[in-house]
This record gives sequence, C-alpha cells and structure tokens, in this order.
Amino acid sequence: MTDLSDDVLGRARVRDTAELEAYYRRLEDLEAGALWTIANKIEPWYPRPRSRPMLWRYADLRPLVLEALGLVSGDDAGRRVVALYNPDLRDIAATCGLLYTGLQVMAPGESMTAHRHQASALRFVLEGEGAWTIVDGQKLKVGPRDFAITPNWTWHEHGNEGLEAEGAVIWQDGLDIPLVNALDAPFYEVHPDVYQKQDGVTNSSVLTYGAGQLRPVGDTWDKPYSPLTAYPWEPTYEALQNAAKASDGSPYDGIIMEYSNPLTGGSVMPTMSAHMQMLRPGERTMAHRQVGSQIYTAAKGSGHTVIDGVRYDWTEGDIFAIPSWSWHEHANASTSDDACLFSFTDFPVMRSLGFYREEAYADNDGHQAV
Repeated sequence: MTDLSDDVLGRARVRDTAELEAYYRRLEDLEAGALWTIANKIEPWYPRPRSRPMLWRYADLRPLVLEALGLVSGDDAGRRVVALYNPDLRDIAATCGLLYTGLQVMAPGESMTAHRHQASALRFVLEGEGAWTIVDGQKLKVGPRDFAITPNWTWHEHGNEGLEAEGAVIWQDGLDIPLVNALDAPFYEVHPDVYQKQDGVTNSSVLTYGAGQLRPVGDTWDKPYSPLTAYPWEPTYEALQNAAKASDGSPYDGIIMEYSNPLTGGSVMPTMSAHMQMLRPGERTMAHRQVGSQIYTAAKGSGHTVIDGVRYDWTEGDIFAIPSWSWHEHANASTSDDACLFSFTDFPVMRSLGFYREEAYADNDGHQAV
C-alpha cells in the first residue's frame, strides 16, 4: 500500500527553526514565501474538496421559496431565487465545487427581463405548468421534470404564462458562475430592448433537433453547445425504460443516460453535463468515486444515497451535493416502482483538461459501511 503520510522522501518535510521563521518573515515583507511551507497543502495526494456532502429537503425549502413572491418583485430582484450554499463556499456562492444551484420562483403571468452573461445555465422544472424561457429569440415551453439549457452569452428571459389557479412555477437553476469567477472571466449585459422578440415558432429547437438519431439535412450549426435547448421529460423517461429492457445498466448508477448534443453526441454545454438515471425497484448500486462535482435532484420516487459513509435519504424534489472524489452509491426505497435522479456536473471541464478519473469501491462487495 502506498504511504500517504507527508514524512516521506519526495514530500516537503522541513522542520521549522528560529532561523527559518526569521527567513520567512523577510520573504513576507517582499510578498514572497517559501513554497515548501505550503507544498503539501496545495499538492495533496488526492482531491481534498472544501465542499461538504449536503442535502436540501424540498419540503423545507418550498414554503420559503413561495414566501419570496410576496417579499420582492421579479423586476427588483432580477431573478427571484433562493440559492443553495455549501457552508464553506458561501464566499463564492457555490453549492458544490465550482457549481451553483438555486430554486427560482415565478408567479402566474409574470415575465422577467432579458439579459446575458458569461456563465452557462440550465433549468430543471420542479413544479408548475406555465413556465417558458426565450433563448436568443427562441421560445421554449417547459413543464415538470423537463430540462432546458441557457448556454453562455445567449440572451435569455423567463416567465410563467399559467393561470392564477395553476399557481407558481418553481424550477432549479444550475450555473457555472463560481468557475467563471474563479477564472476572472465574468461578463454581464442587460438586453437593450429589455425584452426579446420571439423568432419562429415555440419549441422550434425541439421540433428541429428532438428526433434523436435524425438531424436536418444541410444544417450549419457551429456553436460549441447543443442546438437542442429543451429536453422534455416524457421521451427522457421512455428512453430510460427502453434502455432497461436491453441492458442491466451501470453497477454504480443503474440505468443512466446523458442529455447530449444531437449533432456531436457530446455534453450539452462545454462546462456542464447533465444526466437522468433510473433505479429499478429495489435496486441498490455499488459505490464509486469520480473527479468532479455533482449536484443531484430527486426527480421521481424516493431512496437514499450514501456519501463517504453517511446516508442521506431523499424524496422527490430534494437536492443533494456530492463533492469531487467522494465515494457514493444509490438505493431505491421502493420494491414496486422505479426512482429517477437528475444530476448536473462539471465533468466536461475535467475531461477537457485531462483531470477526470474514476475508481470503484473494492471492499465489502462494493458497498460502504454506513
């Protein structure tokens, strides 16, 4: 077994002396320092994320999200969102690693103004029937369990065209804002006309690119993100069910499928990927860990996930975070119905930089001790 202590040849193991401490102070006066004093901290043996595993219960958050409707206007807030923070990452508004998520609420008949920003965004609808978004002039209508993307630097605005009796829309936002800010690359603009003009028919990207293996002849799409900007729940769930008929799926994730760019087969955006997975009745997966941050939402059913030896029970609407290189496994609480988990990750970043790796849990038949 590899010795992971720092008192080995090849690691920094200098013992401080009075002479060295005086030397360090002279370096500090010049805004410099001795690398060996921090080398082991900044180059750990394996990932040591600041993020903690977290679970936010929708039943607890929902009343507070709805309360915001009467406290602030959409125009004043820009977006009426309850952000979910990892305790040690509040200073960078991060939920897990360099990913952010929050719950946005819109009242019936409400329309938000248009803007664009360097950060990429995605939406997963939790409740409400009247939700819409316009992305670069293209209007999309989305409902519960639908997934939509807002690629970076695209004009976008949102609203709820539902009737008063149908109630508010609540959807989950996911953004790479902490990543963009960490790279000192943020930009933001308000639309010069405040609101966009709709181009073409509603859901035109779904009508054009939503047939899966079919693509339009003569297509000239050349952007680095998916031309399909909305992924409805019904065909997604049908795809999972069909895949379950043909395959046992992954021992670590059950039946799992990635929302993909229909032209390339790659992730929907350069910095974030999204998945939907199905746990069959009574299914319990084995544990593994991956380099990259993951934020999950219980889309259907109930169950639990074990993260680094701690069990987190979830039910529909709950959101939980799995930090990079954390052991995790999932289980469906029902023996008669399936459960589905939506997730988004920064895996495309990890893969493009050559950082991604994955490891299976070898002990105890692949299951962690809880």
